[in-house]
Amino acid sequence: MIDHLGITVADFDASKAFYDKAMAPLGASLLYMVPLEYTGGAKVGGYGRDRPVFWRSAGTEKPKSAQHVAFTARSRAEVDAFHAAAVAAGGKDNGAPGPRSHYHPNYYGAFVFDPDGNNVEAVCHDPE
Repeated sequence: MIDHLGITVADFDASKAFYDKAMAPLGASLLYMVPLEYTGGAKVGGYGRDRPVFWRSAGTEKPKSAQHVAFTARSRAEVDAFHAAAVAAGGKDNGAPGPRSHYHPNYYGAFVFDPDGNNVEAVCHDPE
């Protein structure tokens, strides 16, 4: 069970512009920015619906490979809207919205690469 997740991004403002648009169809937004005096001057902000659960931190250290994160969508229409918004915000398509029955019969997801090359997904597990 994931309580929250954080990734490092090279350009916080470019990442913010991308995620502000990509998260809106999922009903999520930037909910909190950690005051700079607590982060050593680095920008750190958390997205969520009711509380911050997806955190981005500005930094130069990047993982050796891209990270993957999947966000829960409340409907297949939200998955479609996420993908459209993310691509319009500059994300690169990594799998159009559609069924992924090789995961399970009701799996419906869409994938994009964010500005840092992370594989970001929205997924709905409902049958329709």
